[in-house]
Amino acid sequence: MIRQLVPIAVGLMLCGSGWAREWHVSPSGDDNNPGDAAAPLKTIQAAANRAMPGDTVLIHEGLYRERVDPPRGGASDAERITYQAAPGARPEIRGSEVVKGWEKVSGDVWKLTLPASFFGDFNPFADEIRGDWFDGRGRKHHTGAVYLNGNWLIEAAAKEDLFLPAGQKPDWLAYPDVYLLNVAWWSPGPSASKENRVTTDRIVNRSGTRNAPCDEGGECVGYIKAGNWLLYDVTDFGPSCDTLTLRVASATQGGIVEIRLDGPDGKKLGECRVPHTGDWQRWRNRKAQISPISGRQRLCFVFRPGAEDTRELDAPLWFAEVAPEATTVWAQFPGADPNAETVEINVRRAVFYPSRTGINYLTVRGLAMRHAATNWAPPTAEQVGLIGTNWSKGWIIEDNEISHSVCSGIALGKHGDEFDNTSANTAEGYVETIHRAIARGWSKENIGSHTVRRNHISHCEQTGIVGSMGAVFSVIEQNHIHHIHVRELFTGAEMAGIKLHGAIDVILRNNHIHDTCRGLWLDWMAQGARVSGNVFHRNRYEDLFLEVNHGPALVDHNLFLSPVSLLTVSRGIAYV
Repeated sequence: MIRQLVPIAVGLMLCGSGWAREWHVSPSGDDNNPGDAAAPLKTIQAAANRAMPGDTVLIHEGLYRERVDPPRGGASDAERITYQAAPGARPEIRGSEVVKGWEKVSGDVWKLTLPASFFGDFNPFADEIRGDWFDGRGRKHHTGAVYLNGNWLIEAAAKEDLFLPAGQKPDWLAYPDVYLLNVAWWSPGPSASKENRVTTDRIVNRSGTRNAPCDEGGECVGYIKAGNWLLYDVTDFGPSCDTLTLRVASATQGGIVEIRLDGPDGKKLGECRVPHTGDWQRWRNRKAQISPISGRQRLCFVFRPGAEDTRELDAPLWFAEVAPEATTVWAQFPGADPNAETVEINVRRAVFYPSRTGINYLTVRGLAMRHAATNWAPPTAEQVGLIGTNWSKGWIIEDNEISHSVCSGIALGKHGDEFDNTSANTAEGYVETIHRAIARGWSKENIGSHTVRRNHISHCEQTGIVGSMGAVFSVIEQNHIHHIHVRELFTGAEMAGIKLHGAIDVILRNNHIHDTCRGLWLDWMAQGARVSGNVFHRNRYEDLFLEVNHGPALVDHNLFLSPVSLLTVSRGIAYV
């Protein structure tokens, strides 16, 4: 009798604990299949709908065009749901679709009209990028994108931009639309004595620029862009002058001040190179050697970019018009027939992202994921990434290749609610966001403790990794991050290789971050954070920006190799 009961008891125990199983997915499969190795499912979402804690979804070689919205998470760190590449495979998931049926308009310009049914309930070409701390630089931007053989095109400000003569760029694209520097005053000679200073009240003509308050007193000239100029009234240079002293500041990469006689096209006397000084009001004296002049003369300052333009703006253009019944896309395809090439457009907001919060303990491993119509991800709104955790705990995101997200690659971010993007760009608005996060369970027991490691993240126009409060207690390590916000078609206050708010007890170590706008930006409440052993180089602004943190935090054993290593507006930071 005892022998007969043992198998029954064992069976009941196994049923109670559940069998961990493998679900197989292949492009050649069928979602009506049982999902084993011999009869795999076709879509990853079909496997996600079936997977239970402890299960593994094995994704076989091939290209999958879908958004994975996992309906449930694991039960604990030991009983996860794992999504991973099958052994020896490198499957790819894209948030785009191939489109055919292009009609030639003229020259290199083609057009395509798609019915509203093609997009369903989400049309990225109607989805305008917006949010707190976002600046579109006077133009509209959308989460739609067009790709030619894997490379994305640039959204034009107007349809007419596509029909300009060959080699001609629209003005908004021809020059970096960034502010270069501020000028408080200048003086003839190497002396900076107050009686010799030439200030803003001596300006008699200008192109662009505006006066602004100067924290050293009086006004400065600010909002200076490439091509702007200032003409000053007659100044007495004495018997001979071959040096000027300029009082300048820059929070970007600075610029070049060309010093000319009488006007912007006058004889060039010399130039002054202005570096990044750390802030728009962090003033420095810069000396400029000029061809000797004497007597009473009028000088003109002409402003040029100081660094090589590395924004990768040689791509062709596209423009879209959305009507209730159809969307028409115009695009340039120089020397190519888009119907014979691979042309794709964004159709999905994300590639791997749960629509519900609290989907905990997932592992995503060994996948390539591209092409997401992500919107701006400020700290005061739901932060959707190409892949994202959506206010959860205990994810492992490792060994993936992530690229071409309109805004953010990986999001470890905030939940969404009716208060999203209502902060009016104020500190008070963010404080209220923190209060609401606490009410939504912001604690070590519920949120964060993610691991993000060994991912290759590139070509995202806001951040490689973003997280407002949702990244607490996480480890971000050994990631290779590059080409983040390099186009600078829009701007704001949330762009970096990694941008975190509330990086409490977060470890960022052994990451390689280069060719971004800035490498790492820790903003608000980086308490107990450690930045260790990272390598930064060729970042446009600074490698590390620490803003509004009281610490304690540790920055140790990093290589900061960009022109500007550190910008800090924080206290309680130890540097080793």
